[in-house]
Amino acid sequence: MDVSSATWTDLADCETDLAVLPVGSTEQHGPHAPLGTDVLTAEAVTDRALERVDREVIRAPVISVGVAEEHRHFPGTMWVSPDTFRAYVRESIASLAHHGFDRVVVVNGHGGNVDALREVTATVTRQDDAHAVPFTWFEAVGDHASDMGHAGPLETSLLQHCHPDLIREGRLEAAAEGASERWGEWIGRTNLAVDSAEFTDNGVVGDPRAGSDRRGQELLELATTALLDLLEAVATRERPTAADLDRQ
Repeated sequence: MDVSSATWTDLADCETDLAVLPVGSTEQHGPHAPLGTDVLTAEAVTDRALERVDREVIRAPVISVGVAEEHRHFPGTMWVSPDTFRAYVRESIASLAHHGFDRVVVVNGHGGNVDALREVTATVTRQDDAHAVPFTWFEAVGDHASDMGHAGPLETSLLQHCHPDLIREGRLEAAAEGASERWGEWIGRTNLAVDSAEFTDNGVVGDPRAGSDRRGQELLELATTALLDLLEAVATRERPTAADLDRQ
C-alpha cells in the first residue's frame, strides 16, 4: 500500500509490520539522463517488487535528496550532509515504527548513500524500536554490478526500460565521449579525487551506449527478485533481544 495515496484509515486497517522506504538523490547524470535518475530507479525496483510480493507491505514516500556533494559542480545537483541524511532516514523510520511498521527495508538508488545507510540502519536496529536493513539495487544484479559507473550502462539501461522518454538518445555519443572509464583518480588502491568533476568532463562514468531496453529488463528482474527475497527474510526473521545477545 502506497502511503502517498492512502488515507489514515486505510493504514489503520493494515495488519502488516513491514514497510519499504525508497531513497535516491537529485544529481547530475550526464547530458543524457535526468537529475532524478536515482529516485526513478529506486522507485522502479520498489514498485515492481510490491506488485509481486505475496504479503502486505507499506510503501513510504521516496527520500529524493541524498549524500551527493561530490556532484556539486554540475547544475541541478542537490545534497545534504551525511549527518542530515542519516537523521532524516532515522526519523522517517521512527515515524513508521510509531504506527507499527517496524520492519523497514530501505531501497536505495544512489552510491553516495550507501555508507550512510549502512550506518543508520545499524543504529536503528541496535538502538530504536525498529529493525531496518539497506538494499541498493545495483549491488543486487549479479555480474552486471561491475559495470555500474555513473550514468553509465546500468542506470541508462534501467531507465531505457522503465522511462524511455527520459533518456536523451541523441546525446549518448556526447555522453560517452566525455566519460571516464572508472570512478576516481587512483594511485595504487587510493582514490585521490574528491569530486566527480575531477575525473569526468560531463559527469559520466562508463559507456552509456552499452545500455539497452533488454538489459534494463534483465536488471529490473534481478534486482526485484533479490528485493523480494530480502522482504520475505525481514518479514519472517525472529529478531534477537538485547538479553539474547548478552547471553552469547
